[in-house]
Amino acid sequence: MAIQKILLVDDSKTELHHISGLLTRKGYSVRTAENGEEALSRLNEDKPDLILMDVVMPGQNGFQLTRAISRDSRFAGVPIIMCTSKNQETDKVWGMRQGARDYIVKPVNGDELIAKILALT
Repeated sequence: MAIQKILLVDDSKTELHHISGLLTRKGYSVRTAENGEEALSRLNEDKPDLILMDVVMPGQNGFQLTRAISRDSRFAGVPIIMCTSKNQETDKVWGMRQGARDYIVKPVNGDELIAKILALT
């Protein structure tokens, strides 16, 4: 499956701007959400091919949101890459156990992110 539409979930406007710019320049269509509630709303509007998920957010955190999305039959096939400043091995393991397909640590290296996205196709 070719990935074209990406939902980027992050509560930092700086990160949203930086990562969406990087992805847009590579030809991806990017929609953004600043929290879990907004992310779920975006999912119901238009199903993405990939979700990039921050962990530390107000309200529902990225681990909880990843678990909810990956267990929802409507979105079970949508891969999730955790994209977070949490760089401990236990965080990575926990993210993968919640349903994430991969994990990348901020600050995001553009080449590494694109490589992880391409590896999913």
